[in-house]
Amino acid sequence: MKEEEVEEEPATPVSKQREIPDQVAAAGDDEGFSSVGKGGKAVVAVTSENLLTRLREVLESRGKKNTNRDEQIATLESLLEGAKSPFQQISVLLALIASRFDITASKAPYMDLAVWKSSAKEFNQLLQVLETNKSFVVTEDAEDLDNEDRDVTPKDGEVIKVRGSILSFVERLDDEFNKSLQNIDPHAIDYIDRLRDEPALYAMLDRAQYYCEVNSIDFALPRIISRKLDHVYYKPEQVIGSLQAASKQLLPSYVVSKITNSQDPAEFVNQLCNYLYKDTSTVFRTRAILCHIYHYALHKKFHTARDLLLMSHVQDSIHQADIATQILYNRAMVQIGICAFRDGLIKESHAALSEIQGSGRVKELLAQGVQAQRFGQPANPEADAIERQRQLPFHMHINLELLECIFLTSSMLLEIPAQAQAGPNNKKFISRPFRRLLDYNERQAFCGPPENTRDHIMSAAKALASGEWEKAKDFILAIKVWDLMTETQEIKDMLVRKIQEEGLRTYLFTYCSYYTTLGLAQLSSMFDLSVNSVSAIVAKMIFNEELSASLDQVTQCVVLHQVELSRLQVLSLQYSEKVANLVDQNERLTSNGRDNNNNNSNNTNNNNNSSHNHTHNSNRNH
Repeated sequence: MKEEEVEEEPATPVSKQREIPDQVAAAGDDEGFSSVGKGGKAVVAVTSENLLTRLREVLESRGKKNTNRDEQIATLESLLEGAKSPFQQISVLLALIASRFDITASKAPYMDLAVWKSSAKEFNQLLQVLETNKSFVVTEDAEDLDNEDRDVTPKDGEVIKVRGSILSFVERLDDEFNKSLQNIDPHAIDYIDRLRDEPALYAMLDRAQYYCEVNSIDFALPRIISRKLDHVYYKPEQVIGSLQAASKQLLPSYVVSKITNSQDPAEFVNQLCNYLYKDTSTVFRTRAILCHIYHYALHKKFHTARDLLLMSHVQDSIHQADIATQILYNRAMVQIGICAFRDGLIKESHAALSEIQGSGRVKELLAQGVQAQRFGQPANPEADAIERQRQLPFHMHINLELLECIFLTSSMLLEIPAQAQAGPNNKKFISRPFRRLLDYNERQAFCGPPENTRDHIMSAAKALASGEWEKAKDFILAIKVWDLMTETQEIKDMLVRKIQEEGLRTYLFTYCSYYTTLGLAQLSSMFDLSVNSVSAIVAKMIFNEELSASLDQVTQCVVLHQVELSRLQVLSLQYSEKVANLVDQNERLTSNGRDNNNNNSNNTNNNNNSSHNHTHNSNRNH
C-alpha cells in the first residue's frame, strides 16, 4: 500500500530541494537511490554549506496557507543541531523562537508549558551566543544582510548587525507567563508549579537588560525595567530577596547590571523606580510612581506613600490614563488605606477606601473578577474577553473580605460618635455604604447571632452606640479575617484602644444632657482607660467645640454646661440648612441647563447649516 501512496522521482542532482524534517539522508545509502519523504520530495542532507539556504526556504514558507507549523519547527530544530558558526546559530535561533510563538497565535488562550520552556531555553541560548561573540549584535534597526545564503565571518573589530528583537522575545515570554497564570485554576497544584518558573523568567529579564546596557539599546531599557518592577512591587522584601537569589543562580557571573545592582530589596525597588522617573514617557513614569507608592504602603510607610502620591498629582490626570494604569492606581489607593489602618489612622484609612468601596464594583476596579451580567442585559462577548484579559493573576490579589472589613470597621469608628453627636433626626452621614447597611440591619424583625464579617461589624456598631464597648470589642475581635494580616496582635490591640476611645466619645455625646458633672475616675473605670487618657480625650473634644464643658483639675471632674438652644436659634439652624440645600439644587439646575443650552445651540447651528446648504443647492438648481 505504501508503494502506491509514495510517488518516486528519479535520483537526479538537484540544486535546491526542500527537506522533510523527519527523514534525513544518511551516509552510506545504496548507489542510485535517494531518500524520499512524504509527497515524493527527495531529502537533502543538512550541511554547513546549504544550511542558510534551507533556512531561507523555511522562512519563505512561514505564514503561507497549508504550511505545517510543527514540521517547520522540527526542521528548524534539525538546522540548529547542524549550525556550527555563530552567524548560523543566531539566524536559526531567531527564526525558531519566532516560529514557536506562531503556534499559539490562535489555538489556545496561552502558550503550552512545554513550548514556553523550549522558547525560554532557546532564548537563553541565543543570548549566550551573542554574549560570547560580541561581533554580532541583534537590533531592530539592522539592514538585511546581502550574504547570498553564505556564512558571515566578521573581520577583526567589525560589528555585524542582525535584524531581530531581543525585547519583543522577552516581552512575549513575560506576556505568555502572565496569560497562563490568568487561565490556570489558582487552587490547583498546576498554579504553584507555574509560579516556580518566575525566577527563570526574571533571570531572562535581567539578562536582556544586561545585553541592552552593553550594546546601548537604550529604547528597550525602560520597557524591560518596567516589567521587572511589575514582578516585584507587590511582594514583601523577603520574597523579593528570595526571587533575586534564585534568579542569580540561573545567570552567568558576568551578568551584572549597572542600573540595578543593589542586593537590598528596598533599595533595589528604589533603583528601578528612579530610573523610570528619568524616562521621557509619561506612562512609565506614572506606573513607576504608583508601584513605588504601593511598595511603601505594603511595608507600613504610610506618610512616605501619601506624600509621594500628593506630590506627584497623579490623581489629577489618572482618568486620562490607560485602563491598566487606572487599575494600578486603584490598587495603590487601596493599599494606602490598608496601611493607614495598620498604623491606627482610622480617618485617613476611611478617606482612601471610601471611593472604591462606595462604588459597589470593587472586584472589577481592582481587576480581580468580572462583574456579573444583570438580568435582561445583552451580553457582549468581545467586551467580556477584553475584560478577562485585564484580570490580575491570583497571587497578586488583595483580599476583598479583609478590605471590606477594614472599611466597615473604620466607618463604624467614625460614624457612631458622629451620629451620637448630631442626634437621631440628623440625616448627615460620613459613610453612605455603612449607614445603608446599619439601617437595613435595624429594620430586621429578628436579628440572630452574627455569622459573617458584616454581621459582626453591625452588631458591634449597635453595641457601641448604646455604650456597651466591651460587647462591641468582643464582636470585632471575633472576626477571623484579622488573622490574615502580618501583625495580628498589634492590630487587635489598636482596635480595642480605638473602641474604648470612641465608646467614651459616644457616651459623652449621648448622655451629656443628663449630667452636670462627670468624674474622670468614674469614666476611667467604665471604659478601662487611664485618667490621663480620659482627660486628654475630653480636653480635645472641648477644644474642637464638640462638647460644651470644662475640666475641673482640682476635683478631677468634667463640668458639663447645659446649653439649650432657644426656639429662634433652632429655627435659624433649620433655615440655614434649607438655604444651603436650595443653593446646591440651584447650582445643579444651572449646570444642567447650561449643558442643555450648549447642546441645543449645537443642534440649532447644525440645522441652520443644513437649511443653508439646502437653500443654496435649490437656488443653484433654479
